[in-house]
Amino acid sequence: MEDPPILPSFVLPDQLLPEPPIVPIPTLSMPRGDIPSYEPMIAPPGELRPPVGVPSEDEEAVKESPKPTAPEVKKITIPWTDIEVPVPQEEIVVTAATTAAVSVVATLTATSIFNYLVKVFKPVFMQAVKRIQKKLGRDQTGKTEERIGETEGRDG
Repeated sequence: MEDPPILPSFVLPDQLLPEPPIVPIPTLSMPRGDIPSYEPMIAPPGELRPPVGVPSEDEEAVKESPKPTAPEVKKITIPWTDIEVPVPQEEIVVTAATTAAVSVVATLTATSIFNYLVKVFKPVFMQAVKRIQKKLGRDQTGKTEERIGETEGRDG
C-alpha cells in the first residue's frame, strides 16, 4: 500500500482587525398626528337661501318639463304559444342591418384586394430577392444543388 500524499502547508500570519467605530444611537421622537376638526355652522332653516344663480326648490318644480316617454315597445305573440317577444323599432333594425351589411362588404372587398395584391406582387418581390442575392454572391439555388451533389457522392 502506498502512503497518502503529503501536501505542503502554509503558515499565515495572525490577522489584526481594527476596533469598530463608535456610532451614537439615534433618538427619535414619537410622531404626532394632527386630527382635523371643524365647527358645524348652525343656522335656522328659515334663513337659508340658495347661492346666487342657483334656482330654489319652488323654481325647479315650475321649470321641470315632462320627460319624453319612450315609445311603446311592440310585442309579437308567437302563434300557438302564450309567449310574447319584444321587437325593436324599425329605425333600430334598419340601422343595425345597414351597419352589418357595410361591414361585411368592406371585409370581403379588403380581403379580395389583399389576395390580388399578394398574387401580383409575389413574383416581383421574389425576383428582387433573387437579384439582390445574386449581387451579394449568395445564389441560394446553386448552393443547394451543389450540396445535394456532394451528399450523393459521399453516400454512393
